[in-house]
Amino acid sequence: MASADLAALDEAKLAEWLLGRRWFGSKARDVAQIHVLDVVALVDGPPALSAALVEARFPGGTHDVYQLLLATHDDGPAVDDAIVGEVGGVDVYDAFADPEACELLGGLLRAGAEVHGERARVEFHWLEGVEPPRPGAAVRGIGAEQSNTSIVFDDALVLKAFRRVEAGTNPELEMLRFLSSHDFAHIAELGGWYQYEGELMDTTFGVVQRYVPGAWDGWELALDELGADPERFVPRLHELGAVIGEMHSVLASDATDPAFAPEEPSDESLSLLTATIDEEIERVFLEMPELEAMEAIAGRGAEVRDRLQLMSHVGARGKLIRHHGDLHLGQTMLAADGWVILDFEGEPARPLLERRRKRSPLRDVAGMLRSFAYAASASELQRKRAAPSGWEDRAREAFLSGYFETVDPVLMPPGEAPTRTLLSIFELEKAVYELRYELNNRPDWVGIPVAGIARLLEEPIP
Repeated sequence: MASADLAALDEAKLAEWLLGRRWFGSKARDVAQIHVLDVVALVDGPPALSAALVEARFPGGTHDVYQLLLATHDDGPAVDDAIVGEVGGVDVYDAFADPEACELLGGLLRAGAEVHGERARVEFHWLEGVEPPRPGAAVRGIGAEQSNTSIVFDDALVLKAFRRVEAGTNPELEMLRFLSSHDFAHIAELGGWYQYEGELMDTTFGVVQRYVPGAWDGWELALDELGADPERFVPRLHELGAVIGEMHSVLASDATDPAFAPEEPSDESLSLLTATIDEEIERVFLEMPELEAMEAIAGRGAEVRDRLQLMSHVGARGKLIRHHGDLHLGQTMLAADGWVILDFEGEPARPLLERRRKRSPLRDVAGMLRSFAYAASASELQRKRAAPSGWEDRAREAFLSGYFETVDPVLMPPGEAPTRTLLSIFELEKAVYELRYELNNRPDWVGIPVAGIARLLEEPIP
Protein backbone atom coordinates (compact mmCIF):
# COMPACT_ATOMS: atom_id res chain seq x y z
CA MET A 1 0.00 0.00 0.00
CA ALA A 2 1.69 3.18 -1.15
CA SER A 3 2.27 5.97 1.35
CA ALA A 4 0.19 8.34 -0.79
CA ASP A 5 -2.77 5.98 -0.31
CA LEU A 6 -2.40 6.06 3.47
CA ALA A 7 -2.46 9.84 3.38
CA ALA A 8 -6.02 9.46 2.04
CA LEU A 9 -7.32 7.83 5.23
CA ASP A 10 -10.80 9.03 6.13
CA GLU A 11 -10.19 11.83 8.63
CA ALA A 12 -13.41 11.26 10.57
CA LYS A 13 -12.59 7.59 11.17
CA LEU A 14 -8.97 8.45 11.96
CA ALA A 15 -10.12 11.06 14.50
CA GLU A 16 -12.55 8.63 16.13
CA TRP A 17 -9.80 6.04 16.50
CA LEU A 18 -7.15 8.47 17.72
CA LEU A 19 -9.36 10.11 20.34
CA GLY A 20 -10.09 6.66 21.75
CA ARG A 21 -6.42 5.90 22.49
CA ARG A 22 -5.34 6.17 26.11
CA TRP A 23 -2.08 7.75 24.92
CA PHE A 24 -3.92 10.60 23.15
CA GLY A 25 -3.03 13.39 25.54
CA SER A 26 -5.75 15.99 24.96
CA LYS A 27 -9.01 14.16 25.61
CA ALA A 28 -10.46 17.10 27.56
CA ARG A 29 -9.90 19.57 24.71
CA ASP A 30 -12.06 20.23 21.69
CA VAL A 31 -10.35 18.98 18.54
CA ALA A 32 -10.83 21.05 15.40
CA GLN A 33 -9.19 18.65 12.93
CA ILE A 34 -7.08 15.51 12.76
CA HIS A 35 -5.21 14.76 9.57
CA VAL A 36 -2.15 12.95 8.19
CA LEU A 37 0.87 15.21 7.75
CA ASP A 38 3.32 12.74 6.22
CA VAL A 39 3.81 9.03 5.63
CA VAL A 40 7.04 7.12 4.97
CA ALA A 41 6.55 3.60 3.57
CA LEU A 42 9.00 1.35 5.44
CA VAL A 43 8.32 -2.20 4.18
CA ASP A 44 6.32 -3.33 1.13
CA GLY A 45 5.03 -6.40 2.98
CA PRO A 46 2.80 -8.20 3.44
CA PRO A 47 2.14 -6.78 5.87
CA ALA A 48 3.04 -3.39 4.43
CA LEU A 49 4.49 -1.12 7.13
CA SER A 50 4.54 2.70 7.20
CA ALA A 51 5.43 5.42 9.69
CA ALA A 52 3.05 8.38 9.79
CA LEU A 53 2.90 11.78 11.42
CA VAL A 54 -0.65 12.79 12.36
CA GLU A 55 -1.62 16.27 13.52
CA ALA A 56 -4.38 17.10 15.97
CA ARG A 57 -5.36 20.77 15.67
CA PHE A 58 -7.28 22.63 18.37
CA PRO A 59 -9.37 25.83 18.28
CA GLY A 60 -7.02 28.79 18.61
CA GLY A 61 -4.34 27.32 16.35
CA THR A 62 -2.41 25.07 18.75
CA HIS A 63 -1.62 21.50 17.73
CA ASP A 64 -0.07 18.20 18.80
CA VAL A 65 1.72 15.73 16.53
CA TYR A 66 1.53 11.96 16.98
CA GLN A 67 3.51 9.03 15.61
CA LEU A 68 1.49 6.17 14.12
CA LEU A 69 3.04 2.95 12.87
CA LEU A 70 0.52 1.70 10.33
CA ALA A 71 0.21 -1.71 8.68
CA THR A 72 -1.95 -3.06 5.87
CA HIS A 73 -2.62 -6.75 5.28
CA ASP A 74 -5.54 -8.70 3.81
CA ASP A 75 -5.16 -11.02 6.81
CA GLY A 76 -4.35 -8.54 9.58
CA PRO A 77 -4.86 -9.09 13.31
CA ALA A 78 -8.41 -9.82 14.41
CA VAL A 79 -8.47 -6.88 16.81
CA ASP A 80 -11.18 -4.43 15.84
CA ASP A 81 -9.79 -1.83 18.23
CA ALA A 82 -6.56 -1.72 16.21
CA ILE A 83 -8.24 -0.80 12.91
CA VAL A 84 -7.56 2.85 12.06
CA GLY A 85 -9.48 2.98 8.79
CA GLU A 86 -9.70 1.54 5.31
CA VAL A 87 -7.98 2.38 2.03
CA GLY A 88 -8.74 0.63 -1.26
CA GLY A 89 -10.83 -2.00 0.47
CA VAL A 90 -7.98 -3.02 2.79
CA ASP A 91 -7.94 -2.39 6.55
CA VAL A 92 -5.25 -0.06 7.87
CA TYR A 93 -4.35 -0.92 11.46
CA ASP A 94 -2.03 -0.07 14.32
CA ALA A 95 1.08 -2.13 13.62
CA PHE A 96 1.91 -2.39 17.33
CA ALA A 97 -1.11 -4.71 17.66
CA ASP A 98 0.41 -7.16 15.15
CA PRO A 99 3.44 -9.29 16.18
CA GLU A 100 4.25 -9.93 12.52
CA ALA A 101 4.43 -6.20 11.78
CA CYS A 102 6.48 -5.60 14.93
CA GLU A 103 8.95 -8.25 13.76
CA LEU A 104 9.41 -6.22 10.57
CA LEU A 105 10.23 -3.21 12.76
CA GLY A 106 12.80 -5.37 14.57
CA GLY A 107 14.33 -6.26 11.22
CA LEU A 108 14.74 -2.58 10.31
CA LEU A 109 16.50 -1.99 13.63
CA ARG A 110 18.69 -5.06 13.13
CA ALA A 111 19.74 -3.80 9.69
CA GLY A 112 20.34 -0.20 10.77
CA ALA A 113 18.07 0.76 7.88
CA GLU A 114 17.51 4.21 6.42
CA VAL A 115 14.22 4.56 4.55
CA HIS A 116 13.45 7.61 2.41
CA GLY A 117 10.04 9.04 1.64
CA GLU A 118 9.08 12.02 -0.48
CA ARG A 119 9.60 14.61 2.27
CA ALA A 120 11.50 12.78 5.01
CA ARG A 121 13.45 9.71 6.01
CA VAL A 122 13.22 7.31 8.94
CA GLU A 123 16.56 6.15 10.34
CA PHE A 124 17.12 3.04 12.45
CA HIS A 125 20.20 2.82 14.66
CA TRP A 126 21.66 -0.14 16.54
CA LEU A 127 24.61 -0.07 18.95
CA GLU A 128 27.49 -2.51 18.84
CA GLY A 129 27.73 -4.92 21.74
CA VAL A 130 23.96 -5.36 22.13
CA GLU A 131 22.27 -8.33 20.49
CA PRO A 132 19.50 -7.01 18.18
CA PRO A 133 16.02 -8.54 17.86
CA ARG A 134 16.41 -11.94 16.21
CA PRO A 135 14.42 -12.91 13.11
CA GLY A 136 11.15 -14.48 14.19
CA ALA A 137 11.40 -13.08 17.72
CA ALA A 138 8.42 -13.62 20.00
CA VAL A 139 6.67 -10.26 20.36
CA ARG A 140 4.25 -9.12 23.04
CA GLY A 141 2.88 -5.77 24.12
CA ILE A 142 3.03 -4.11 27.52
CA GLY A 143 -0.45 -2.91 28.30
CA ALA A 144 -0.07 -0.70 31.37
CA GLU A 145 1.25 2.51 29.82
CA GLN A 146 -0.62 5.78 29.40
CA SER A 147 1.49 7.99 27.11
CA ASN A 148 3.61 5.59 25.03
CA THR A 149 3.45 2.11 23.50
CA SER A 150 5.97 -0.61 24.35
CA ILE A 151 6.61 -4.06 22.90
CA VAL A 152 8.96 -6.78 24.12
CA PHE A 153 11.12 -8.98 21.86
CA ASP A 154 11.88 -12.45 23.28
CA ASP A 155 11.86 -11.09 26.87
CA ALA A 156 15.29 -9.70 25.93
CA LEU A 157 14.60 -6.23 24.52
CA VAL A 158 11.85 -3.66 24.99
CA LEU A 159 10.97 -1.00 22.42
CA LYS A 160 9.23 2.15 23.61
CA ALA A 161 7.51 4.17 20.89
CA PHE A 162 6.81 7.79 21.76
CA ARG A 163 3.29 8.57 20.61
CA ARG A 164 3.16 12.37 20.98
CA VAL A 165 6.31 13.74 19.37
CA GLU A 166 8.00 17.14 19.27
CA ALA A 167 10.89 18.56 17.31
CA GLY A 168 14.22 17.60 18.85
CA THR A 169 15.86 14.62 20.50
CA ASN A 170 13.66 13.00 23.13
CA PRO A 171 15.26 13.35 26.60
CA GLU A 172 14.95 9.57 27.11
CA LEU A 173 17.38 8.89 24.25
CA GLU A 174 19.64 11.77 25.22
CA MET A 175 19.85 10.71 28.88
CA LEU A 176 20.33 7.00 28.14
CA ARG A 177 23.16 7.72 25.70
CA PHE A 178 24.88 10.01 28.19
CA LEU A 179 24.52 7.69 31.17
CA SER A 180 25.63 4.68 29.12
CA SER A 181 28.71 6.47 27.79
CA HIS A 182 29.63 7.53 31.32
CA ASP A 183 29.35 4.01 32.76
CA PHE A 184 26.27 4.44 34.95
CA ALA A 185 25.22 0.84 35.51
CA HIS A 186 21.75 1.33 37.02
CA ILE A 187 19.79 1.66 33.78
CA ALA A 188 18.40 -0.81 31.28
CA GLU A 189 21.11 -0.74 28.60
CA LEU A 190 20.34 1.21 25.41
CA GLY A 191 20.29 -0.99 22.31
CA GLY A 192 19.04 1.28 19.58
CA TRP A 193 16.53 3.87 18.45
CA TYR A 194 14.65 5.10 15.40
CA GLN A 195 13.98 8.67 14.31
CA TYR A 196 12.17 10.76 11.73
CA GLU A 197 14.03 13.54 9.88
CA GLY A 198 12.31 15.74 7.35
CA GLU A 199 10.81 19.03 6.29
CA LEU A 200 8.24 19.02 9.08
CA MET A 201 10.56 18.18 11.99
CA ASP A 202 13.38 16.02 13.25
CA THR A 203 12.15 13.88 16.13
CA THR A 204 12.81 10.68 18.06
CA PHE A 205 10.24 7.97 17.33
CA GLY A 206 11.38 5.32 19.80
CA VAL A 207 14.15 3.69 21.82
CA VAL A 208 15.09 0.06 22.48
CA GLN A 209 16.56 -1.08 25.80
CA ARG A 210 17.56 -4.30 27.46
CA TYR A 211 14.56 -5.97 29.06
CA VAL A 212 15.12 -6.69 32.76
CA PRO A 213 13.44 -10.02 33.52
CA GLY A 214 12.33 -10.97 37.00
CA ALA A 215 12.67 -7.43 38.40
CA TRP A 216 10.20 -6.01 40.91
CA ASP A 217 8.42 -2.77 40.09
CA GLY A 218 9.46 -0.33 42.83
CA TRP A 219 5.92 0.85 43.57
CA GLU A 220 4.44 -2.64 43.71
CA LEU A 221 7.35 -3.86 45.83
CA ALA A 222 6.74 -1.04 48.32
CA LEU A 223 3.07 -1.96 48.66
CA ASP A 224 3.81 -5.70 48.87
CA GLU A 225 6.38 -5.26 51.62
CA LEU A 226 4.26 -2.72 53.48
CA GLY A 227 1.65 -5.48 53.67
CA ALA A 228 4.04 -8.26 54.64
CA ASP A 229 7.22 -6.90 56.26
CA PRO A 230 7.20 -3.06 56.29
CA GLU A 231 10.64 -2.58 57.80
CA ARG A 232 12.27 -4.75 55.14
CA PHE A 233 11.70 -2.04 52.56
CA VAL A 234 13.39 0.76 54.53
CA PRO A 235 17.02 -0.47 54.07
CA ARG A 236 16.28 -0.91 50.36
CA LEU A 237 15.61 2.84 50.24
CA HIS A 238 19.09 3.61 51.56
CA GLU A 239 20.43 1.69 48.55
CA LEU A 240 18.03 3.51 46.22
CA GLY A 241 19.15 6.86 47.60
CA ALA A 242 22.76 5.95 46.88
CA VAL A 243 21.86 5.00 43.29
CA ILE A 244 20.07 8.33 42.72
CA GLY A 245 23.00 10.21 44.27
CA GLU A 246 25.37 8.41 41.91
CA MET A 247 23.09 9.15 38.95
CA HIS A 248 23.06 12.88 39.70
CA SER A 249 26.84 12.90 40.13
CA VAL A 250 27.30 11.22 36.75
CA LEU A 251 24.84 13.61 35.06
CA ALA A 252 26.94 16.52 36.35
CA SER A 253 30.33 14.97 35.52
CA ASP A 254 31.02 16.28 32.00
CA ALA A 255 31.72 20.00 31.78
CA THR A 256 32.61 19.63 28.08
CA ASP A 257 29.07 18.68 27.02
CA PRO A 258 26.90 21.83 26.84
CA ALA A 259 23.68 19.81 27.19
CA PHE A 260 24.88 18.32 30.51
CA ALA A 261 27.48 20.70 31.97
CA PRO A 262 26.34 21.88 35.43
CA GLU A 263 25.39 25.53 35.76
CA GLU A 264 25.25 28.06 38.56
CA PRO A 265 21.70 29.16 39.37
CA SER A 266 20.86 32.81 38.98
CA ASP A 267 18.73 34.94 41.29
CA GLU A 268 16.21 35.02 38.45
CA SER A 269 15.96 31.21 38.30
CA LEU A 270 15.01 30.90 41.98
CA SER A 271 12.62 33.84 41.66
CA LEU A 272 10.99 32.20 38.63
CA LEU A 273 10.65 28.91 40.54
CA THR A 274 8.98 30.52 43.54
CA ALA A 275 6.75 32.70 41.34
CA THR A 276 5.55 29.62 39.46
CA ILE A 277 4.76 27.76 42.69
CA ASP A 278 3.11 30.90 44.14
CA GLU A 279 0.81 31.13 41.12
CA GLU A 280 -0.14 27.47 41.45
CA ILE A 281 -0.84 27.89 45.18
CA GLU A 282 -3.09 30.88 44.52
CA ARG A 283 -5.04 29.03 41.83
CA VAL A 284 -5.52 25.88 43.93
CA PHE A 285 -6.62 27.71 47.08
CA LEU A 286 -9.00 30.01 45.19
CA GLU A 287 -10.75 27.00 43.67
CA MET A 288 -10.55 24.79 46.76
CA PRO A 289 -13.81 22.92 47.47
CA GLU A 290 -15.17 22.41 50.96
CA LEU A 291 -14.10 18.85 51.71
CA GLU A 292 -13.45 17.28 55.09
CA ALA A 293 -10.10 16.02 53.81
CA MET A 294 -9.03 19.65 53.17
CA GLU A 295 -9.56 20.89 56.74
CA ALA A 296 -5.86 20.81 57.67
CA ILE A 297 -5.03 23.48 55.07
CA ALA A 298 -8.41 25.19 54.51
CA GLY A 299 -8.00 28.96 54.58
CA ARG A 300 -4.20 28.69 54.83
CA GLY A 301 -3.32 29.69 51.27
CA ALA A 302 -1.73 32.96 52.41
CA GLU A 303 0.26 31.06 55.04
CA VAL A 304 1.55 28.62 52.44
CA ARG A 305 2.56 31.48 50.13
CA ASP A 306 4.22 33.42 52.96
CA ARG A 307 6.19 30.32 53.88
CA LEU A 308 7.33 29.91 50.31
CA GLN A 309 8.59 33.50 50.26
CA LEU A 310 10.48 33.01 53.53
CA MET A 311 12.10 29.81 52.24
CA SER A 312 13.13 31.51 49.01
CA HIS A 313 15.24 34.06 50.91
CA VAL A 314 17.50 31.67 52.82
CA GLY A 315 20.20 31.75 50.15
CA ALA A 316 19.76 28.12 49.04
CA ARG A 317 21.68 27.63 45.80
CA GLY A 318 23.52 24.51 44.61
CA LYS A 319 24.07 23.58 40.97
CA LEU A 320 21.61 23.14 38.12
CA ILE A 321 21.97 19.88 36.20
CA ARG A 322 20.05 17.61 33.86
CA HIS A 323 17.86 15.41 36.02
CA HIS A 324 15.28 12.64 35.68
CA GLY A 325 12.34 15.03 35.90
CA ASP A 326 9.61 12.57 36.89
CA LEU A 327 11.18 10.45 39.61
CA HIS A 328 9.07 8.24 41.85
CA LEU A 329 8.95 4.60 42.91
CA GLY A 330 7.07 3.62 39.76
CA GLN A 331 10.11 4.67 37.71
CA THR A 332 12.33 2.13 39.44
CA MET A 333 12.82 -1.63 39.43
CA LEU A 334 14.71 -3.81 41.87
CA ALA A 335 16.63 -6.45 39.91
CA ALA A 336 18.86 -9.25 41.18
CA ASP A 337 21.90 -6.96 40.94
CA GLY A 338 20.30 -3.82 42.39
CA TRP A 339 18.07 -0.89 41.54
CA VAL A 340 17.38 0.11 37.93
CA ILE A 341 16.09 3.58 37.00
CA LEU A 342 13.59 3.87 34.14
CA ASP A 343 11.73 6.40 31.97
CA PHE A 344 14.03 9.36 31.48
CA GLU A 345 11.71 11.30 29.16
CA GLY A 346 10.45 13.52 32.01
CA GLU A 347 6.79 14.43 32.49
CA PRO A 348 5.28 13.70 29.04
CA ALA A 349 2.68 16.49 29.37
CA ARG A 350 5.39 19.15 29.63
CA PRO A 351 7.01 20.61 26.47
CA LEU A 352 10.26 18.98 25.38
CA LEU A 353 12.33 22.13 25.96
CA GLU A 354 11.08 22.32 29.54
CA ARG A 355 11.90 18.65 30.12
CA ARG A 356 15.47 19.28 28.94
CA ARG A 357 15.93 22.29 31.23
CA LYS A 358 18.58 22.03 33.93
CA ARG A 359 17.18 22.11 37.44
CA SER A 360 18.36 21.39 40.96
CA PRO A 361 18.84 17.64 41.50
CA LEU A 362 16.80 18.09 44.68
CA ARG A 363 13.72 18.28 42.48
CA ASP A 364 14.16 14.55 41.78
CA VAL A 365 14.74 13.90 45.49
CA ALA A 366 11.51 15.69 46.38
CA GLY A 367 9.59 13.58 43.88
CA MET A 368 10.85 10.40 45.48
CA LEU A 369 10.05 11.60 49.00
CA ARG A 370 6.51 12.37 47.93
CA SER A 371 6.29 8.86 46.49
CA PHE A 372 6.92 7.42 49.97
CA ALA A 373 3.95 9.42 51.29
CA TYR A 374 1.82 7.99 48.50
CA ALA A 375 3.00 4.44 49.20
CA ALA A 376 2.15 4.73 52.90
CA SER A 377 -1.36 5.97 52.09
CA ALA A 378 -1.95 3.63 49.12
CA SER A 379 -1.15 0.66 51.36
CA GLU A 380 -4.27 1.50 53.34
CA LEU A 381 -6.42 2.73 50.44
CA GLN A 382 -5.64 -0.13 48.06
CA ARG A 383 -4.39 -3.01 50.23
CA LYS A 384 -6.38 -2.28 53.42
CA ARG A 385 -3.16 -2.43 55.44
CA ALA A 386 -2.05 0.72 57.27
CA ALA A 387 1.64 1.58 57.22
CA PRO A 388 3.27 1.34 60.67
CA SER A 389 3.52 4.56 62.66
CA GLY A 390 6.57 6.55 61.58
CA TRP A 391 7.25 4.40 58.51
CA GLU A 392 7.25 7.36 56.11
CA ASP A 393 9.76 9.24 58.31
CA ARG A 394 12.06 6.21 58.43
CA ALA A 395 11.74 5.73 54.68
CA ARG A 396 12.60 9.38 54.03
CA GLU A 397 15.66 9.37 56.24
CA ALA A 398 16.95 6.07 54.86
CA PHE A 399 16.70 7.39 51.31
CA LEU A 400 18.20 10.78 52.19
CA SER A 401 21.13 9.28 54.09
CA GLY A 402 21.99 7.05 51.11
CA TYR A 403 21.61 10.00 48.76
CA PHE A 404 23.69 12.54 50.67
CA GLU A 405 26.43 9.98 51.37
CA THR A 406 26.82 9.43 47.61
CA VAL A 407 25.96 12.59 45.68
CA ASP A 408 28.76 14.99 44.77
CA PRO A 409 28.42 17.62 47.52
CA VAL A 410 29.30 20.43 45.12
CA LEU A 411 25.84 20.00 43.58
CA MET A 412 24.15 20.87 46.88
CA PRO A 413 23.74 24.25 48.59
CA PRO A 414 26.52 24.86 51.13
CA GLY A 415 25.39 23.44 54.45
CA GLU A 416 22.61 21.13 55.62
CA ALA A 417 20.07 23.85 56.51
CA PRO A 418 20.00 25.53 53.06
CA THR A 419 19.91 22.08 51.42
CA ARG A 420 16.91 20.98 53.48
CA THR A 421 15.19 24.31 52.81
CA LEU A 422 15.59 24.04 49.05
CA LEU A 423 14.35 20.45 49.26
CA SER A 424 11.27 21.70 51.13
CA ILE A 425 10.57 24.19 48.33
CA PHE A 426 10.53 21.37 45.80
CA GLU A 427 8.38 19.20 48.07
CA LEU A 428 5.92 22.07 48.35
CA GLU A 429 5.89 22.46 44.57
CA LYS A 430 5.18 18.75 44.15
CA ALA A 431 2.50 18.58 46.87
CA VAL A 432 0.60 21.56 45.45
CA TYR A 433 0.72 19.97 41.99
CA GLU A 434 -0.56 16.70 43.52
CA LEU A 435 -3.39 18.52 45.28
CA ARG A 436 -4.65 20.01 42.04
CA TYR A 437 -4.35 16.64 40.29
CA GLU A 438 -6.20 14.70 43.00
CA LEU A 439 -9.00 17.27 43.21
CA ASN A 440 -9.57 16.81 39.49
CA ASN A 441 -9.07 13.06 39.26
CA ARG A 442 -9.11 11.16 42.58
CA PRO A 443 -10.94 13.05 45.34
CA ASP A 444 -10.52 10.06 47.67
CA TRP A 445 -6.75 10.62 47.55
CA VAL A 446 -6.81 14.35 48.33
CA GLY A 447 -5.71 13.69 51.91
CA ILE A 448 -2.23 12.62 50.73
CA PRO A 449 -1.07 15.99 49.32
CA VAL A 450 -3.00 17.82 52.07
CA ALA A 451 -0.96 15.95 54.70
CA GLY A 452 2.24 16.82 52.82
CA ILE A 453 1.41 20.54 52.70
CA ALA A 454 0.38 20.55 56.37
CA ARG A 455 3.62 18.83 57.29
CA LEU A 456 5.68 21.44 55.47
CA LEU A 457 3.79 24.22 57.26
CA GLU A 458 4.87 22.81 60.63
CA GLU A 459 8.59 22.48 59.79
CA PRO A 460 10.84 25.24 61.19
CA ILE A 461 12.47 27.59 58.68
CA PRO A 462 16.22 27.97 59.33
